[in-house]
Amino acid sequence: IKYSINIILAVVLLLSLPSCKKFLTHDNPDGVTDAEWWKTETHAYNALGSIYAGVPAGPQGRNVMFWSGLSDEAVCRGVSRGNYDIFTRGLQNPTWDVAEWIWRDDYIDIRRACRFLENVDKCFMDDELRTRMKFEARALRAYYHMEIMFFFGDIPIVTKSVTPLENHLKRQPTSEVYDFILSELRACADSLPKEYDSDETWRVSAGACNAMIVRLALFFHHYDVSRDAAAKVIESGVYELYHSQKAGASSFAELFSYTGELNKERIFFKPDGCSGAWTTFAPYGIGGATYVSPTSDVVDNVETKQGKTPAELGPDSLALYRKSPNYQNNRDPRLEASLLYPGQSFIDDDYILLPFNSATANNDRIGVQKSTATGYWIRKYLDPRDRQSRKGTLDFMIIRYSEVLLSYVESLIELGDWKNPAVVKYLNEVRTRAGMPEVDQQRYNSVETLRKLVRRERQSELAFEGQRYLDIRRWGMVAEVMNGPVSGATNPETGVAVKVQDRAYTDRDYLWPIPEKETLSNPDMVQNPGY
Repeated sequence: IKYSINIILAVVLLLSLPSCKKFLTHDNPDGVTDAEWWKTETHAYNALGSIYAGVPAGPQGRNVMFWSGLSDEAVCRGVSRGNYDIFTRGLQNPTWDVAEWIWRDDYIDIRRACRFLENVDKCFMDDELRTRMKFEARALRAYYHMEIMFFFGDIPIVTKSVTPLENHLKRQPTSEVYDFILSELRACADSLPKEYDSDETWRVSAGACNAMIVRLALFFHHYDVSRDAAAKVIESGVYELYHSQKAGASSFAELFSYTGELNKERIFFKPDGCSGAWTTFAPYGIGGATYVSPTSDVVDNVETKQGKTPAELGPDSLALYRKSPNYQNNRDPRLEASLLYPGQSFIDDDYILLPFNSATANNDRIGVQKSTATGYWIRKYLDPRDRQSRKGTLDFMIIRYSEVLLSYVESLIELGDWKNPAVVKYLNEVRTRAGMPEVDQQRYNSVETLRKLVRRERQSELAFEGQRYLDIRRWGMVAEVMNGPVSGATNPETGVAVKVQDRAYTDRDYLWPIPEKETLSNPDMVQNPGY
């Protein structure tokens, strides 16, 4: 009996760990043989669904929003959700859990895609639907390859289901992986529908494939490729920036709530992908838990409503806005839509966030377990309707239209086409939707000034959505921003900012360590330098 109980407890523990449940139960939809499985259209749908199940979510699954903690815009706490924090101190090694989860999960999903493509022809179903499903599987397989490549560099390209006896795959050069992903996504973009019926909008579309190409090409500075792919998304006419139908409402803030959930801005998204937002980002004192906390860097980046950052206004203004981040309601509205800060009311007008109040009854103070580590909280995807149940059904937008617009603008600037009217046009569309003034063309009148502006816009617009870590690496500024002390909010009583940690970054850290389990099981798997 004791032996049986230990086995049951071990299984329960594994199923409770991030990614482990998927690892144990995900590969075969019902645990039946191939001869029994691949028969009907329903079987094909279910098998394809197992590939979609690997699409990353925001505060759960592969935790895309936790990637902010790998950059200068946030810090992560709570190793039960992944030890992201050790990466920022340069202490990661081949046993690092985050690297292992992402490597394992992505390759499991790639294997499912390969098995689907190898077997779906056995199903009795409509040929046109089968063909579309094949392109969906190929697009997802390409996406999973892209995600692994961003973190690990050279990786094996897998286009067939590999048995344990065949586990001797070698890493292929990043250039070859890039070409494979690009070729696959282009083929899928040419063959998948522009749109789906309302109950299937989460499926990979032609626009999603082109948006993935934008992200892929931008990372490798292939600006002509990212420009052309972004233009296809724009010219498709399928997508648009979300605008609230309520007078005086913040369109940007609504976008991350149930009110604005069904929008035409989302290009690629995970259904229910933010169901765990309340127990990941919300203040502990109001029934939440906080595992990712914004830094002062992301706050300082946000402009005032006059179109200048506090630092650009001078030292006195910078000190003032650090003590009172939204002083006289004079900051870009994306500040309050994206994060919570000291002294702000949340949900109830009489509930004030006081991270510097040392009262023992204050569960929002810095240092309390499951409270903020910096004095700030992420606001995106926190909807008051999730407070009572502490979970919800909000979708997570992996790629949205505003990112594509900003990527298109950046591509034009980096190609030397900065005078193209589209640069100001799309910057203005993003800014005015948020409630900010149009671009001052007298001030932003060169490649250098426009580059600075679009980089600022990306952080203000996409904060905590997982892109900052990729951005600082491709811009070559990761070592600059990921070394030295990290500060949080400023105590309004003392004017002193909380010091959170000291960060360390070297050239080694640009790529992640290949998981030790992989190098031990595959003698042909070469480790990344420095690990």
